Amino acid sequence: MQTNETRPEEKRPGRGKLIMHFLKGSKAFFIMAMACAAISALADMVTPQIIRITVDQVLGGMSTETLSPLAAGFLDFLGGPEKIRASLWIMALAVVAVAVVKCLTQYGFRVTNTKGSETLAKTMRDELFRHIEHLPFQWHMQNHTGDIIQRCTSDIDTTRNFISEQMTGLIRILILLVMSIVFMLGMNPLLTLIAMIPLPVIIWYSLYFHRKFRKGFTECDENEGKLSAMAQENLTGVRVVRAFGRERYEKDRFEKQNNYYASLWVKLGRLMAFFWSSADILSFVQVLLVLVFGVVFCLRGDITSGEYIAFLSYNGMLIWPVRQLGRMLSEMSKAGVGVDRIGYIMDAEEEKDAPDAVEPPMTGDIRFEHVSFAYEGAPEMLHDIDLTIPAGTTLGILGGTGSGKSTMMYLLDRLYPLPESGGRITIGGVDIAKIRLDHLRSHIGIVLQEPFLFSRTLRENLSITSAEMNEEELHAAAKAACLEETVAGFTKGYETFVGERGVTLSGGQKQRAAIARMLTQKAPIMIFDDSLSAVDTETDAKIRRALEKKFGTATIILISHRITTLNKADMVLVLDHGRISQLGTPEELKNQPGLYQEINKIQALSTEEVQA
Repeated sequence: MQTNETRPEEKRPGRGKLIMHFLKGSKAFFIMAMACAAISALADMVTPQIIRITVDQVLGGMSTETLSPLAAGFLDFLGGPEKIRASLWIMALAVVAVAVVKCLTQYGFRVTNTKGSETLAKTMRDELFRHIEHLPFQWHMQNHTGDIIQRCTSDIDTTRNFISEQMTGLIRILILLVMSIVFMLGMNPLLTLIAMIPLPVIIWYSLYFHRKFRKGFTECDENEGKLSAMAQENLTGVRVVRAFGRERYEKDRFEKQNNYYASLWVKLGRLMAFFWSSADILSFVQVLLVLVFGVVFCLRGDITSGEYIAFLSYNGMLIWPVRQLGRMLSEMSKAGVGVDRIGYIMDAEEEKDAPDAVEPPMTGDIRFEHVSFAYEGAPEMLHDIDLTIPAGTTLGILGGTGSGKSTMMYLLDRLYPLPESGGRITIGGVDIAKIRLDHLRSHIGIVLQEPFLFSRTLRENLSITSAEMNEEELHAAAKAACLEETVAGFTKGYETFVGERGVTLSGGQKQRAAIARMLTQKAPIMIFDDSLSAVDTETDAKIRRALEKKFGTATIILISHRITTLNKADMVLVLDHGRISQLGTPEELKNQPGLYQEINKIQALSTEEVQA
């Protein structure tokens, strides 16, 4: 089966809806953070007015008629210009009071924003993990693990940072922007107009670069996913790399991708540096215009000294939000890419039960009714498989590589959906498509070709199918799988840590551990997908005898290339290029020309040579 490369995502119309979905549980924190930011911004607006009144009305002796009713009322509340002139500490105290309010609101902003940020990240991680766990097996086969991990880590952080660092500050930016213009217009409309001349250019400039940033961030994110996938594959397959002496090849391959990935960030960094330096020049030009024309207007008497000082403060508050909007657009480009990449996962449809799904007994006959199947984008793998496996019997399956043996089991366990035109599979007469997935899979025990053990203790791996397993059941399963003697040789016994993918165990030990784990499930249907290939013939025979004795009533399917493993089966199915080539008892097939007879002769001859 082919694994698709990381695919570029298109802009999704549901981006805002997806973010709102993730904001459940953190929305209140962000609202409180924005409220604190709003109060802090208003505090910033008050300080220049206090300085203006102090310079013009208190120290300059100007009439209070030029003040707004609110400012004049504030001055009268403090005792009027004459009293304040004799006690300037009152105005200083007012500035300190405003500063205290700002300090408290900024503290509240940081605390609530951090809580909202971490809650959001946790929600996103939980939702993504839960969703990925319920995605079809086919989806996982089409997407690199490293790329999925990158989407669940780096892209989540990018999205979280944008919302917590940019979106929550939006209300502050808007207040500073609007209120600054309002106060500036109230002091001198002409100077305000001069101050606003460069702003449309800065805004257009930011929008222009927004599109370029988006393209750059998309390339960087996609190639980071490829780099993560490459690293993940090499770490999990390190033994293969070492065994074939491919360290230099893999190192050069990784460095090539890493260099390309780094070059993309350098290219994007140059673009951002040009953007920010150019924006700085435009901002400095704007400030210079206000400084020069402000001095001229002040000398001509069109603006007072206090108004000029306040105007410069408001101009600083005006230019910062405009530049911050440019930064926000830049970060929005990056966050948009991250949200789209996360959205690609969330858009993938989970496995679902049919509306009328049932939980029938799983002890009936298994029936493949004219089953045909092809993997996506590949030729047909199974061709018109028509087969009945009576309940409580053992079916052996033999066939060459790519003949469809494992595919039949994947379809039985619904790891891949069977198309409507591909026939149907029934258990006890009930179509598996109408059986609840958790009910179906809890009653089908399967040991795959490549057994997977988690980075946990041996006990935890064996008891993964049942949290309430007692010692007796654990030992019984281990004994049936011929694992008990092996465990006895470990210093820590069942508490032995097996390492990632069971790296500390041999191939045969991993297979026996996987068999023991499946046996603890006590499923009425057991599938062994070539899972005895790494054990010796004697152990193979012991495991089969234990299965016959302990699980004689279960329906057992044995996939194997070893004839001795299939000899005790009630029936043997021989597949050839996805078609049923032979079907009969082992004795019948031994005397019948075909693949089974040929393999039997070869393996019998090899056994005789070894014994000789």
